[in-house]
Amino acid sequence: RFRITCRGEAEWFCELLPVSKSQLISYSTMESVTLNNGIQMPLVGFGTFRIQGYDTVYQCLDAALHHGYRSFDTATVYNNEAEIGKALKVLLPKHGLSRQDIFITSKLAPRDHGPEAEAAGLRSLAALDCGYIDLYLIHWPGKQGWQKEDLRNRESRRQSWESLEKLNQAGSFRAIGISNYTLEHLKELLAWCRVRPAVLQLEYHPQLVQWDVLHFCQEEGIHLQAYSSLGVGSLVKKEEVKRVAERCGRTSAQVLLRWAVQQGIGVIPKSSNPTHIADNFQLADFVLSVQDMEELSQLHSETHFCWDPTTVA
Repeated sequence: RFRITCRGEAEWFCELLPVSKSQLISYSTMESVTLNNGIQMPLVGFGTFRIQGYDTVYQCLDAALHHGYRSFDTATVYNNEAEIGKALKVLLPKHGLSRQDIFITSKLAPRDHGPEAEAAGLRSLAALDCGYIDLYLIHWPGKQGWQKEDLRNRESRRQSWESLEKLNQAGSFRAIGISNYTLEHLKELLAWCRVRPAVLQLEYHPQLVQWDVLHFCQEEGIHLQAYSSLGVGSLVKKEEVKRVAERCGRTSAQVLLRWAVQQGIGVIPKSSNPTHIADNFQLADFVLSVQDMEELSQLHSETHFCWDPTTVA
């Protein structure tokens, strides 16, 4: 499922990543990606998981906007949609920006799968109070409270997606997608959906290189966005990562994020530390070498630091 060969630079890139060497170079200056419905989405966004309370949200978003972030990722289960919407109403004018200058992502809570999905999506829209949501994702392939192997999850996913399609066609959501779907879940959806998912967000980092998913998404025109790029803080402590960071004159977090962006994978680093917020956005002015990419990718060990959806029916 994942293989590294070192028979020369060009072959190494083609074997390790489903893109050419020239494509990797072009990613070095890419600031956004065009989704399959024509919408532009920034490659680097600001994650807001566990950032709660209006004052904290305001301070983090203020710093993020100041340093150049224009994409913000939230979810119903983060319990901060209303605070984000309220803060942005103050911060956008402060930074000379309008609603059209930013990209907002939110997600359907697992408890709202099925017939409740449409109402839940509208609640997210009302909480954010931002006119429309740029990207709305199904957060998890299973319904909260059901066993993972419960076959009703399949019908629940279908009902949820049909609700997202409806809200997309109504203009409430500019694009729709999924999160934590396996290849099997994704293929199931593509077999019958009317609106194809624009984005798949999933755990992706050097210890969990989901090559098969990345390749499939690129073949199908679905943008892959990574979460937990730093392995919930574990990866930045690894000697292999520190060695690459020292060689590049960058932080460990920066080289981990750059590793993904250099493959055309979006990232959504989160932090409440102003210095880290600034550093995590500075990814476009350096390129990892073949050696750097190889050393990081060889950490692959099928390690999930977050949730593993592979057993969800």
